[in-house]
Amino acid sequence: MGLHKIKMRFISLVTYICFLASVHQAPLPDATISDLSFKNMDCAMNLYRTISSYHDKNIFFSPLSISNSFAALLMASDGVTHQEILRGLNLEQLEQANQPELIPQLFQLLNENITQNGSLVIDQTMALFVHPQFEVKKVFEDQIKTFFDADIKSLDFSSTANSTRIINEYIQQKTENKVTGLIPSLDPDTQLMLISTIFFQGGWQKPFTSNYTKNAPFYIDNYRVVQVPMMFMEDKFYMMEDARLGAKVLKLPYREGVSMLILLPNKGIDYTVIDEEITAERFLSWIAKLEKIKLEVNMPKFKMEQSYSLHSLLPHMGMASIFSSSANLTKLSKDEKLKVSEVLHKAVIEVDETGTTAAAATTASITPYALPRSFIMNRPFFFFIYHEATNCLLFMGRVIDPTQN
Repeated sequence: MGLHKIKMRFISLVTYICFLASVHQAPLPDATISDLSFKNMDCAMNLYRTISSYHDKNIFFSPLSISNSFAALLMASDGVTHQEILRGLNLEQLEQANQPELIPQLFQLLNENITQNGSLVIDQTMALFVHPQFEVKKVFEDQIKTFFDADIKSLDFSSTANSTRIINEYIQQKTENKVTGLIPSLDPDTQLMLISTIFFQGGWQKPFTSNYTKNAPFYIDNYRVVQVPMMFMEDKFYMMEDARLGAKVLKLPYREGVSMLILLPNKGIDYTVIDEEITAERFLSWIAKLEKIKLEVNMPKFKMEQSYSLHSLLPHMGMASIFSSSANLTKLSKDEKLKVSEVLHKAVIEVDETGTTAAAATTASITPYALPRSFIMNRPFFFFIYHEATNCLLFMGRVIDPTQN
């Protein structure tokens, strides 16, 4: 039997550099991991729109891992910085004055729920590299170990060549040798580095047959057409139509409780118009209205590697002070002259076919038939990879040109 695998490698880095100078919402009464997933999803949509406003190219990132990183920073922050991170992550409603550890506890429960299935390959790791002379507050150290299972490692950043090598080797190991040499160099004044990785690998419940894959046109816009390897399958799938939005939605399940949801704008509908309409509420409505029908699915093979400097994007989402000299990270350290200098995010996705499928059966019958409906991804589309039990959004992206890496 053939196996069509999807592989994702994600690496996000938060680097702290030490400088020697330099609308209220009512809280939710009984917050759950479903509430957290919903908030994370809306935050992801906001980040997507921020990235989208800069270019009309492919987009791919991991909302969950970015949220994990900043939830850890939330525990380190106070004052205006703390409030900005809460707003940026869309978590204001989950904040409870009498339960300061509620949000990290929810992240802990969410991450445990996602990875509790031993056969599901979703690995998340977090590590905090600390300069030997930098003192991290015991409370923060205990919290990041408890809620995010983080490793605390000592590293002398003043030896830039050695520290760069050690960090890159750590990243390479956690991403199964797929991300190498990510950091070209480190600032010798770096005091801490927070590294968060996520790795997902899954096979379709219904693999595509490689023999059916043929080159076909993909219409980037009215003027640009590229040829792509287009996979084909005919079977029963869950689909719905959002008439108001002018788009169709298809669910392609992986094994073990993770699915890809594909949003395909109708012919003649500009995908940029749909950008502003994608919300967590709408996402959940799509899932609720899916119906199983016989369908011909045409999907391009694609591979993307995307990198983002989030420290340039997040200030546009209201998270500015953490990157400035006014940053308040006093719950992290007694040193008040700290700020986050960089947030680097890199994500890789590959949708391809491995192996072959061979089967034969002979039957003879005559029945009335109708041509099945089709779902042809031959123009820009959006995709969302989510954990079904929690509706947690693991990855999201859009494909404008499948031939561009």
